[in-house]
Amino acid sequence: MAPYHIRKYQERDRPWIMGLFSQGMAEHAPRTFHHLLKLPRTLVLLLGGPLALFLVSGSWLLVLLAGLTLLSALRFLAQYPWTQIVTYYLHTDLCDISKFYLSEPGSCFWVVECEGQVVGMVGALPAEEPAMQKKQLHLVHLNIALEHRRRGIAKALVRTVLQFAGCQGYREVVLVTSMMQDAALALYQRLGFWTTRKYYRSKIWAVIAVPEFQLTYWLPSDQSCPAPGQRGGL
Repeated sequence: MAPYHIRKYQERDRPWIMGLFSQGMAEHAPRTFHHLLKLPRTLVLLLGGPLALFLVSGSWLLVLLAGLTLLSALRFLAQYPWTQIVTYYLHTDLCDISKFYLSEPGSCFWVVECEGQVVGMVGALPAEEPAMQKKQLHLVHLNIALEHRRRGIAKALVRTVLQFAGCQGYREVVLVTSMMQDAALALYQRLGFWTTRKYYRSKIWAVIAVPEFQLTYWLPSDQSCPAPGQRGGL
C-alpha cells in the first residue's frame, strides 16, 4: 500500500481541495434523493397526486408526465442544499485557506498527500463567539477521496486535530455533520465525540427531513504534544 503523509496546506494544493470538497458534497445528493423518496409525505404526493390527476383528466399520458415532473422536482430539491453548501464555502473560508486557517496560531488546515496527490483534508478554526475562542476549536471540512477511504486516513486526520487542539490549550473540539454522513458520524462517536445538539440548518433541510448533529469532544487536561509531521501507511 502506498504511504501517505499529513502536512499543512500549501497554496499549490488549492485545485485539489476545490475538487475534493465539491465531489464530497455531490456524493450526498443521491442518498438524499433516496431518503426523500421514502418519506411518507413524498409517497402520498407521488401516489395521490397522479391518481387525483387521472380521476380528473382520465389521461394516463398526463399522469406519466406529472409523475416524471414530480421526480425531477424531488431530485432538484435533494441536490439543491448540497450545491448551496459548496457555493457558500468556496466563496468564504475555502476561497483563501491561508488567510482563514494559517494566519493565526490557533487554527490550521491539513491535507493528506499520497503519491503526489492530495487525497484528504481537514480544517480547524476557533469558535466565532469571543467568549469561546480560547476554549473551543471547530473541526471542519473533513473529506477523503472515495478511492482512499476505509484505510484509517479520516481517523488519523481527526486525531491530528485533537492533538493540535490540546497543544493550543483548547478544552473541547466541536464539529457538525448531517444524517446523510452516517459513516462520518459513526467514526466520530467511536473516537469519543458526543452528540450535544440536533437541529435543521434551514427550512429546506427541514422540508427534506435531514437534520444536522453537533458533536463535542472534551479534551483531557494532560494532553501531550507530539513532534510536528506525521506519516503512515495505507
